[in-house]
Amino acid sequence: MKHSGIFARYSLLVNLLTCQLAYLLLFLTACGDNDNIISPDREGTNAAKFGFLPTNTAEENVKILQQGLDSLGNIYVDLPGIYDLDSAIYLNNNTKITFGKGVYIRKQRNKNGKGAEYVFINRGAYSRTYNENIEINGLNLICNGLDDNHSAIQGLVGQVSFFHVRNLTIKDFTCIDLLTTRFCVQIAEFENIFIENVYIQGNKDGIHLGVGKDFIIRNGIFKTFDDPIALNAHDYDISNPTVGWIENGLIENCYDLQNATTTGFFCRILAGSWVDWYQGMKLQKSDIAVHDGRLYRVIAPPDGKEYVSYTAPTHKSGYQTIDGINWYMMQEGIIYNGGCRNIHFKNIYLQKDRETAFSIHFDMDKWSRSYYPNSEAPVQSNLVFENIHINGKLGNLLSTYTPVDKLQFINLNWSGGNIILSSVTGLDYPSTKITLEKTHFAANALVSLVANNGRSADLEIKNSFFDPNYQLYLRGDITVLTSDVPYYFIESKIR
Repeated sequence: MKHSGIFARYSLLVNLLTCQLAYLLLFLTACGDNDNIISPDREGTNAAKFGFLPTNTAEENVKILQQGLDSLGNIYVDLPGIYDLDSAIYLNNNTKITFGKGVYIRKQRNKNGKGAEYVFINRGAYSRTYNENIEINGLNLICNGLDDNHSAIQGLVGQVSFFHVRNLTIKDFTCIDLLTTRFCVQIAEFENIFIENVYIQGNKDGIHLGVGKDFIIRNGIFKTFDDPIALNAHDYDISNPTVGWIENGLIENCYDLQNATTTGFFCRILAGSWVDWYQGMKLQKSDIAVHDGRLYRVIAPPDGKEYVSYTAPTHKSGYQTIDGINWYMMQEGIIYNGGCRNIHFKNIYLQKDRETAFSIHFDMDKWSRSYYPNSEAPVQSNLVFENIHINGKLGNLLSTYTPVDKLQFINLNWSGGNIILSSVTGLDYPSTKITLEKTHFAANALVSLVANNGRSADLEIKNSFFDPNYQLYLRGDITVLTSDVPYYFIESKIR
């Protein structure tokens, strides 16, 4: 064991320095003309040469920019100004667009009075065809009050959206007026994405990922009412186009800035499970049923209404109403659950006051029930939390309602927020292995590790830093495999 009498002073100094760094980065990315952290790449064709100009109408700019991207593939925009767009820009394979200093892209309404569904989207999203090798650099997005709740692709509602994409890069991205309906960046059915140097401020999710594998989110500053980052392998019917697994990700050097009000979590790690369709099954909004090699989803308002299905859906695409249930054919293939595995959070600065920072999550409300009764619940797996810095007030550092096999905390500055394992009625849970390595236990922090009814944990604590009189509070069915810090069970069954 390692006693650390000077740890409190050292920790305070580190926290102050990291806060100052966060606001310096915030200034560099969001103030003035937004002047991107990295100088714009001048490879490709100057868009001004083919007529993409801030003096054009929104309709003209959409036509000109689309033609330029389709014919050239690699362009840059370096004439400062506000460029209006009133329709989506479709990105093909091997497309690169770079925006320079002082260049802003602003949404506008079209002739029909609607804002664009998406500002940028890959062309294959509409046909579920993969696009690859797409890069967006230096985008400064102005939502301009346009947050229309409509979408041609069910569940895909990002201002910037990608669906079926490989090798995607988004760098030096800023949006400071995100509204309440549409996510800022949404990506689903992906392979190999890289997001770096982002500042997002507003009311909805900052970066919202659906099914995919191999991703990096690095150097992000977020000031959002809802989740800065959502890893949603399952979600509401209106918030994810498909369901499945999110795998192999690194989220690094990210700040959750203080905000006057909030909902959600710094990161939502959302799982779900469902069953084969059967006659007489009871359903609600967002429920999923497997039938005839496809996944069908209930599209309904969030009114708590229960439906009973007597006739199986069999349509091969789109929507069909059967027994008063609006069924959407969501995806081909048979899968019964989805969640997250092999995700590494590193250098995360939690400055916002939140009830929970990391939620390993099931939705169980009128919008969605992630766990359908008697389904095979997913076991979320191998979640690593390294260098987590707690500056705000937290009720829970981490809460989980889903099964999870392994939680590892490395060099945690544990100054607030409990770690809680909770349960859903009727679900059997395997034990969770929890490792606390090189943890700095703050002397006056009343934190605890809790395994509530139906949950159990095997706990390993090693190479800790703590003051001589410190004790960690434990509660519930927890087996301490090894510990170099004093601990105390405060109630409930112990082993």
